[in-house]
Parts: sequence; structure tokens; C-alpha cells
Amino acid sequence: MSTAAQVLAVLIAVVLTVVFVMEAILYRNPRLYPMFLTKPGDLDAVRMWTVNMGWYNLTTAAALVAGVVLVQTDHLAQGQALIVFTAAQHTFLAVVLVISQPKLWLNSLMEGVPAAVLLILALN
Repeated sequence: MSTAAQVLAVLIAVVLTVVFVMEAILYRNPRLYPMFLTKPGDLDAVRMWTVNMGWYNLTTAAALVAGVVLVQTDHLAQGQALIVFTAAQHTFLAVVLVISQPKLWLNSLMEGVPAAVLLILALN
């Protein structure tokens, strides 16, 4: 697996970790309302969604890092499988996001474009 794919996988993992913090810990911050399309009155109702999505993103970040570690420790097939699956999953989920909530098109691009590039790099 190329160095570019491994570096991109780690960068995506870092971004997913930051998203975890925003979703699971800082979701009540007014500066994040536009990103999540929330209002102060919605926060209790969306807590379960934001916290669970945050942890989902953190475990996905862990899978990407584990994939890179596996590649680096001569377990290429296993590491590549984790990275390819995660990249494909996020590419698909970006499409679902923009279809289900067109207002989040920028979020969808930020999730889907790096994931699609990673998928292409990981499969080459």
C-alpha cells in the first residue's frame, strides 16, 4: 500500500477524532449549531444521536489507524482490508448524507471526497 494512502488514512483518522470531540463532547457549543443544523431547544433531543455518532467516528478512526499499523507490520492484506472497507463506508455514507439532508452538502463533500481518494489509492 502506498505511503500516500497510509498518510491520508491517518489524516482522515485525525479528522474523525476531531469530529468525535465535536459530536460527543462539544455538541452544545453554539458555534457548532450550523454544522449539525441544531438549535438550543434541540440539544436534549439530539444528544443520543450526536454522542453515538461521535463514538462511531472515533471507532472508525481507530480502524484506519489499526489498518495502517497492520500494513506497517507486514500484515498488508488485513490492513488494506480495514482501510478499504472504511474508505468505502465513508464514501457511501457521504452520499447517504447529501441525499437525506441536502443542506449538509459541504459536510458530505468533506466526508466523501477524502474517503473516495483514499479508496482509490488503497485499491491501486
